[in-house]
Amino acid sequence: MTPFVPDASIFKAYDIRGIVDRTLTTEAAFAIGWALGSEAVRRGVTEIVIGRDGRLSGPVLAEALSRGIRHAGVGVIAIGCVPTPVTYFAAEHLGTHSCVSVTGSHNPPEYNGFKMVLAGETLYGPLITDLRRRLQENDLVVAPQPATEREVDVVPAYVARIASDVRLARPLKIAIDCGNGVAGAVAPPLFTALGAEVHPLYCEVDGTFPNHHPDPSKLENLRDLVATVTSGDVELGLAFDGDGDRLGVITKAGQIIFPDRQLMLFAADLLARNPGATILYDVKCTRHLARWIRDHGGQPLMWKTGHAFIKQKLKASGALLAGEMSGHIFFKERWYGFDDGLYAAARLLEILSRHPNPSEVLEALPDSVATPELNIKMGEGEPHQLVEKLQNYTGFTDATEIITLDGVRVEYPDGFGLARASNTTPVLVLRFEADNETTLARIKNDFAHALANVWPGIDLAALS
Repeated sequence: MTPFVPDASIFKAYDIRGIVDRTLTTEAAFAIGWALGSEAVRRGVTEIVIGRDGRLSGPVLAEALSRGIRHAGVGVIAIGCVPTPVTYFAAEHLGTHSCVSVTGSHNPPEYNGFKMVLAGETLYGPLITDLRRRLQENDLVVAPQPATEREVDVVPAYVARIASDVRLARPLKIAIDCGNGVAGAVAPPLFTALGAEVHPLYCEVDGTFPNHHPDPSKLENLRDLVATVTSGDVELGLAFDGDGDRLGVITKAGQIIFPDRQLMLFAADLLARNPGATILYDVKCTRHLARWIRDHGGQPLMWKTGHAFIKQKLKASGALLAGEMSGHIFFKERWYGFDDGLYAAARLLEILSRHPNPSEVLEALPDSVATPELNIKMGEGEPHQLVEKLQNYTGFTDATEIITLDGVRVEYPDGFGLARASNTTPVLVLRFEADNETTLARIKNDFAHALANVWPGIDLAALS
C-alpha cells in the first residue's frame, strides 16, 4: 500500500491540527495513525490510548486514526469523549504511557487535530514532522494482522483519584462555564465529589459551541460567567477551554485572575511543603512572578511558550510546578506533570476553601496594569522573520534586560514588553505590563517604534 502524505501545513509545533475534510481528512488521520504506530513499534510501545473532545468530527477521525495505529500492529484503548487531561491520565493509569487526544483545542468548530504522547514523551517539533517523513519515505510497519481495539471508561478512576487526594476545608459555591466543550462531561461530577456546590453553565457537550467559544483566555468568552458570579449566590467562577486543559478564574467582583497570578497562589502553597523547589513559567507571564517565587523560598525559571516545551523542561529541570499565561498549569507534586485545567481547579478550590473569602485572597495577589495577548496577523513565516530582525534591534530605550529565549521580551524598571511568533498560526503575539497606564503607553510606543523600524508597513492596530 502506498501511503497517503497529508498536507504539510497540519504538522504544527505542538500538535497536528487542520480544517476537517480539507487539510485534515479521514485519509490523513489513517496515515498519521500508521506513522504513529510505526514509531510506537520502534519505541516498544504495544498499546496507545485514544480519547477525543466533543467536536462533531471526533468519532470519524478517532476511528480512522485507530485503524492506522492498529495497521502497524499496535493496540488501541478507546476511552471515548473525554477532556484531553483525562486522556493523559488514562495513559498513566492504564500503564501505556502513550496516548492521542483527538482535539481542536481552542480552534473554531471546523478544526480538529491530534495531541500525541509516546512512551512518556510529548511529541513536538521535529518529532511531529518526522511522522510525515515516515509517510514520504514509506518508512512504515505493516503487521501481519491488525492489532485490536478495546474500550475502557476511565472517568470514574480519574474522579476518584483526584477526590482521594484533594480535600476542601469547607464546601464552596462555584459556577463553572465549560462553553459546551468536553470538560462539561466531567467538571460537574468532579467538583461535586470534592464537596463543592456547583452551578453549571453551558456544560452540555456540543461541538458547534452554540453559546460562546470555549476559550477562557479571551475576555468576550467570560461575559456570561462574570454576570453569573457577580449577580448570583456563588463565591467563585471557573471557566474551561474546549478540551479541558486550561482554566479561567473569576472572583465575586468579576475580576479575572489570569493564569500567571493563579500560579502565584499555587506556588506559595506548594513551596510551603517543598522549600527550594523550582517553579517554571513561560515568557508571557507577569514580572511579579519571579519575585513572588523567590520571596516564598522557591527558584523561578522562565521558559518558552508551548505546552510541549513546558512539559519537556518540567521533566529536565525537576520542577514541581509549571504554568503558562495561556492557562495551562502543570502539577508534578501530587499529580503526573501534564497540563490539566480540571485538576488545577481542584487544587485551587483546596487552597481557597481554607479562607472565608476566596475572592479576597485572589484579588490580593500582586498585579499590574497589563494588556491581554495581542495578535497581529501576518503572512505565513513572516512573524518568525520579524522576530529574528527584532532580536538584533538595538533601539529599545531604558531597557534593563532583553531576553531572547522565545521572541523578544524587554524588561524595563517599571514594566515589560514582549513580541514573539506564534507556533500555531501566522501571527505576531504581543503582551505588555507596567506600573500604570502612562508607563504602559510608553512601553507600547517603544515597541511600536521598534516593530515599524524592523518591518516597515506592519499593521500596528493592535497596539492602539
